[in-house]
Amino acid sequence: MRSIWTETAQIPRRNPLTGNKRTEVVVIGGGMAGILTAFYLQRHGIHVVVLEANRIGSGQTGYTTAKITSQHNLIYSKLEKTVGKETARLYGKANQLAVEEYGKLIKRYSIQCHYEQKDAYLYSVQESEKLLKEAESAKRLGLPASFVRETKLPFQVHGAVRFTGQAQFNPLEFLRDISAGLTVYERTRVVKVQGHEVVTDKGVIKADKVVFASHYPFVNVPGFYFAKMYQEKSYVLELEPVEALDGMYLGVDKKAYSFRNYGDRLLLGYGSHRTGKAPAENPFSTMKQVAEHLFPQAEERGRWTAQDCITLDGIPYIGTYSFFRPDWYVATGFGKWGMSSSMAAAKILSMQITGKRTPYDAVFSPQRHHLKASALKFAVHGLESVKGLSAGTMPGAINCPHLGCRMVWNRYDKRWECPCHGSGFEINGKICAGPAQQSIPFID
Repeated sequence: MRSIWTETAQIPRRNPLTGNKRTEVVVIGGGMAGILTAFYLQRHGIHVVVLEANRIGSGQTGYTTAKITSQHNLIYSKLEKTVGKETARLYGKANQLAVEEYGKLIKRYSIQCHYEQKDAYLYSVQESEKLLKEAESAKRLGLPASFVRETKLPFQVHGAVRFTGQAQFNPLEFLRDISAGLTVYERTRVVKVQGHEVVTDKGVIKADKVVFASHYPFVNVPGFYFAKMYQEKSYVLELEPVEALDGMYLGVDKKAYSFRNYGDRLLLGYGSHRTGKAPAENPFSTMKQVAEHLFPQAEERGRWTAQDCITLDGIPYIGTYSFFRPDWYVATGFGKWGMSSSMAAAKILSMQITGKRTPYDAVFSPQRHHLKASALKFAVHGLESVKGLSAGTMPGAINCPHLGCRMVWNRYDKRWECPCHGSGFEINGKICAGPAQQSIPFID
């Protein structure tokens, strides 16, 4: 599947790595987080190299709905309760500053990426109480939030949380320009990382520091990210023509939808489930029915799926990879908010790598422990992984090359998926999503 971004943005190709090299910092992953991290490191005078297994922006960055917002669903009331007001405030501030930084970069470098300032709304057609609580919490934490009763959606709502000063853009057009002055080696797959050596299928790079910005960290020990995250899938339908909405919308009900415009096209989002546990109903069929009802004049122009890493406490992991690897860094677990989180990660990591501290280090530290916020998800998703690993020991199982979980077939995406950690494989077994690093071995 191709997204509206991969169809409309052309990024010049970069050559693969040839032979061995030496640099100060290696960034693994050429998506939004990796490119922005390299961009800020280079501005600090650091010699940095980016390694990308496919093309710049070809991973999850190319399949986002590209909302640049600090409004991350019903998160602030939850964070206040589970991790405390100050941590929640710093989380919100880091993301709101990230939203503003995009605008500054786009203006400074005259980046043509269909950037538009848009308010962001959380809405419900069933109740308003949880939205009121979220608006009050976000406002208390210093965010541009308010509760409203009316929206411009083509149906009635009980209420909505409105964040002003947010934005949307074409992420690949942005990446095309912001990566122009960086050293990026495409079609160069990292095979393993040993200390300060990054081994690829094209050569070895020695570096003082290594940044893992590859969506899901593929080095299992140390770090143990496979035990601290899971992956979720969601679905997008592209419709045209649809009159532009006044903002970006996300529903908070059990069966709710996401809306954002791109010119006279509408990106309709729906569905969210753990990777490897596809719903009984085809999400695209459900969206088609909704589209025919709400936008009868529109036709389908495209469809795709997105996949996101989710941490147990809802906060991304940004910082030192492990106590045992002080020269390794990681940016992962962005949930469904990869644009603001990528910018926040790039700003934080570039400061840490150059020896400076930020007020946000402890908030996003991969070594943090928020037992109250993590316990329930650890139990639920830990059990799912145990089930997948156990099924992988059965005779005839098709096993994931990552940790051996039994693969399942996603009939909507037409690909194999790992129900434990979310690796994905095409019908012929070729790898298309990590953390696995190899194709399914039983297929040539």
